[in-house]
Amino acid sequence: MRFTGVQKILWGMAGLASLAYGTLVLIANHTPLPSIVAPFRPTFALPDAEGRLRSTVEFAGKHQLVFFGFTNCPDVCPTTLAEVAQVLDGLGDQATLVQPLFISIDPIRDRRLGLADFTAAFHPSILGLAGDEAQTRAAASSFHIYYEREVNANASDGYTMSHSPSLYLIGPDGDWLRQFSYGTPADEILNDLKQRLRTS
Repeated sequence: MRFTGVQKILWGMAGLASLAYGTLVLIANHTPLPSIVAPFRPTFALPDAEGRLRSTVEFAGKHQLVFFGFTNCPDVCPTTLAEVAQVLDGLGDQATLVQPLFISIDPIRDRRLGLADFTAAFHPSILGLAGDEAQTRAAASSFHIYYEREVNANASDGYTMSHSPSLYLIGPDGDWLRQFSYGTPADEILNDLKQRLRTS
């Protein structure tokens, strides 16, 4: 069988690609795996809607589902809180072993708009917390999350908030266990929690 010039070039490129892939596999098989990141313990001390200071210590012994967001959020925040509500309903009596927390990254406006009413609209067990700027920054830093105010002429008050969209799971001892990326189905979160509660 005779090959044309183009066919020879294509086969040559395929051969080089195979060689490169084999080299990568060989390197990967001889590269040590990165060490497992040690658990960390995020902390917060933030007032609730009534001004009562709530801190990490208060929820020791419970799993915590923690989400950072803001009440004017058009999609990510309400979607995530709706999923948290489904998880709590799915847990039934075991829901008392889980504390869902909504930490405001836009505390001044959220307190004005009514943080408690916002969280209660999704589920009465979700506790909304809104501190001052320093308290909010400290909590966000402890959870290793990002947030920032962004000018937006089309948004209410002329600005919106950009932030990390994940839902964070904290264990009964205060250790960070995992995060659920935005869009994780409620059933997946529920099954994860049920397994943890069975073994805790």
